[in-house]
Amino acid sequence: MKRKVTIQDIADELGVSRNTVSKAFNNAEGLAPATREKIIQKAMEMNYKQFSYVKALADLSHTGTKSDEAAAEYSGEIALFCGQYLSQSHFATLMLDKFQKELSQLGYTMNTHRVSEENFEKMSLPITYVPERTKAIICIEMFNYEYDQMLCELGTPILFVDGPCKKKGRSLPADQLYMENISPVMSFVEQMLERGYTKFGFIGNPYHCQSFFERYCAFRMAMHSNDKPIDPEYILDANHSADFKDKLLSLKTLPEVFICTNDFVAIDAINVLRENGFSVPEDVLFCGFDDSHESRHMMPLLTTIHIHTQIMAYEAIHLLMSRIKEPSLDYRCVHTESDLIYRASTKD
Repeated sequence: MKRKVTIQDIADELGVSRNTVSKAFNNAEGLAPATREKIIQKAMEMNYKQFSYVKALADLSHTGTKSDEAAAEYSGEIALFCGQYLSQSHFATLMLDKFQKELSQLGYTMNTHRVSEENFEKMSLPITYVPERTKAIICIEMFNYEYDQMLCELGTPILFVDGPCKKKGRSLPADQLYMENISPVMSFVEQMLERGYTKFGFIGNPYHCQSFFERYCAFRMAMHSNDKPIDPEYILDANHSADFKDKLLSLKTLPEVFICTNDFVAIDAINVLRENGFSVPEDVLFCGFDDSHESRHMMPLLTTIHIHTQIMAYEAIHLLMSRIKEPSLDYRCVHTESDLIYRASTKD
C-alpha cells in the first residue's frame, strides 16, 4: 500500500521546518506569501491529502491551471450572494481571497451581490445580479431558508457555504460546504472532562445557522455520551453581548467551562465578565470557534477551533466547477477538516 504523504515529507522536500509547512496550511501569520504559495504548490504536487483533489480542477475546466503561462480564456461570471457585510475577521474573507484567485486562473470572474433586508422580505434578487451572464452562484451568510429555496429554483448551479439551520430536517436542494463542527467540539468536551471539569455552559444562538446548530449538538452529544447533566441555566441562547449580558450576570454561579458558537461571542462574553470583576481563566474557561485574528491577540489568548480556509476555497471551486460541468450530479454536503487549538483561556 502506498504510504500517505505527511507534513514532514513536504518539509523535507522544500528544506523547511514542519512548523513552517503547518503555518502555510493554517494561514498563520508571520509567513511570506511567496513561501506559503510555494508550500501549497508542493503539497499539491505530492498529492497531500488536503490538496489531492485540486489537480482535478484542470479536467473540470478546459482553461488549464494557474501554472499555465497564458491567461485563461474567459469562462463566465460567478455570483457571490452575501446576506451581510463580511468583515476582515470573518473566516469567509480569507476563503474568498483564495477562491477568487483560483477562479481567475480558470477564466471566471466573481461579482459580489449584497442581499438586502428588502430583498429577503420581497423575495427579490439584488438589482446588480444579471442571470444571463452568471454561470453559478455561491452563497455566504445566507441563512433564510425560504429565500435560499427560491434561489435553488432559479436553475443556476449553486453552492452554500454554511446555510440555514436544519433543525426541522429541511436541507436545501443544493451543494453545501461546511467546516467540521462536530468532532473538534466533542473532542474539547471529552478532554475537559478528563481534566476533571463537569459543569459546562454554551453561549450563542444554536439556530442562527447550520454550523452553530452542529456545534451545539456536538456539545450536547458529548455530555450525553458521558452521562453528564446539562444545567439549562448555563445555556445562553443569544448572538451578541447586548442579548446575553443580563443572563450571564444573573447566574448565581458560573459553570467551569463555556463553549461559544464562535470567537466573537466568546470575546464579547469574556469582556462582559471582565468588566464585572470576573477573570478568565481563573473563574471560568472559554472555547471559541474560527481561530479569528482577534483570538490570537486578545488577553487571555483564546482556545478555539481553526478553520482551514484555503482548503474550503479549493473545495468550493471543486464543487462549483463539477456542478457547472454536470448539473445532474447528486447534491453533496462536504465538511472540511478543522483543528482544536488550546490557548490561555483554558489554562494552556
